[in-house]
Amino acid sequence: MTTMRPVIRDSMLIAALVGAAAHPGRAQQAALRPDSTSKVNPQSETLTLKNNVLPAVEITGFLTLLSIYDRIVHASDVQDGKKVYGSTFASTWDHLRTQTWVFDQDPFNINQFAHPYQGATMYGLARSAGHGFWVSLIHSNIGSFIWKMAGETDPPSLNDQITTGQAGSLLGEALFRMADLVLKDGGATRPNRLHEIGAALISPPDGLNRSVFGRRFKGTLPETAPATFWQFRFGGSLDALSKDIRSPLGVLHNDGTAEFSMSYGLPGQPGYDYTRPLDYFDFQFSALTNAKNPIENIMVRGLLIGSKTGRGPSYRGIWGLYGSYDYISPYLFRVSSTALSLGSTGQLSITPEVALQGTGLLGVGFGAAGSVAGIPSTSTNEAIRDYHYGATPQALLALRLLVADRAMLDVAAREYHVTGTGSDNNQGSETIFRGDFGATFRVYRHHALWMQYVLSKRDATYSKVANRSYSQGTVTFGYSMLGGPSLRAVNWR
Repeated sequence: MTTMRPVIRDSMLIAALVGAAAHPGRAQQAALRPDSTSKVNPQSETLTLKNNVLPAVEITGFLTLLSIYDRIVHASDVQDGKKVYGSTFASTWDHLRTQTWVFDQDPFNINQFAHPYQGATMYGLARSAGHGFWVSLIHSNIGSFIWKMAGETDPPSLNDQITTGQAGSLLGEALFRMADLVLKDGGATRPNRLHEIGAALISPPDGLNRSVFGRRFKGTLPETAPATFWQFRFGGSLDALSKDIRSPLGVLHNDGTAEFSMSYGLPGQPGYDYTRPLDYFDFQFSALTNAKNPIENIMVRGLLIGSKTGRGPSYRGIWGLYGSYDYISPYLFRVSSTALSLGSTGQLSITPEVALQGTGLLGVGFGAAGSVAGIPSTSTNEAIRDYHYGATPQALLALRLLVADRAMLDVAAREYHVTGTGSDNNQGSETIFRGDFGATFRVYRHHALWMQYVLSKRDATYSKVANRSYSQGTVTFGYSMLGGPSLRAVNWR
């Protein structure tokens, strides 16, 4: 069931990304220049201090405050004749004793976005207390389990445990590392107040523990300088294609858009090793000026376990096991997935002025997909669903061509097949494709112009209703603020 109003979390995340973009770190600016000579410390994560009790206390306090909030704000929410947030010792014992897990019917944005952010909060409380990725992931999962047992009276939901603990940990680690970059940009020993505020907006749990304990847990990341590249983009979008193939809608939607993306730990940086989860990650976020659908996408993929590849003069890369969390919500439909994939990320230096960067992944996860409320349906049967759960084989290919420090071309293709396996509806499936092409042209230093075309397609097959096919194409034009005065690739020579 819903645990926080979506608008609160949407606002927090948008504010966090504004804070990130407001501080282009010096390490970020230098890392992609061919003349960069910055050295990094290749040692694995060493913790100067950590606390084993603090995360348990803070997560318990967070869940208690959340319960109080829900009991007041959502006092009228009822399921099966019980107040959803009227949990008692008796209801908690009943959940613990019976362990009847289900797939709940909460709105898509609550289950697939709000719950991962809740998990990221609990993960961040452990991470900022000195713990590494895996221990913090355990804390997030334990916190999610406690909430399902004691926070609500309705049966505990399997989908929430997956998205809160696993997707939340991936999101939490990315936010933690981006906050760390902002702090380092503000000064190695004592960041100024503006950088402290920016980092706290990105990762509120880290900001809380820093404000209470100062630099007591400062050793959670080594003083490394990963190769990074980020951009913050503003623009306007126009639907070039928007239809249900069976019955054209004839309605186009135009929205303003704000997007933030970061690639962290790009292969090729001299001396940088991939010894910890998410030493490499890619983060993307897009918001729309649409009150009904403010979050168009949020996507995180990162290397969990892997190693370097390539020793020749032209190629550097990494390969291994990746974790990913995707939330994609165009106008006509939406899809989300938490997955493990095998794959590789690398850079090919074609000429001194031209480089190709790319990632290829193939894996499987647990996903959800379905139509957006308000799309006309030929049947009242719930098989068409607001959304549908299931095991989700998926694939990704993303390429970026950098040309002469002036132009950057991006092409990406993603496909998700949400099956009936492990699902609440084993007679239905969804196939979602999302492809995008973008071009960025640097005008002066950090300033660039960009355009992008995104095509999203959905094919839904169910046993009791007619097959459905939707497609949407969106063209966007706008301004991009780059994280450095250069589009040049990582230089390892």
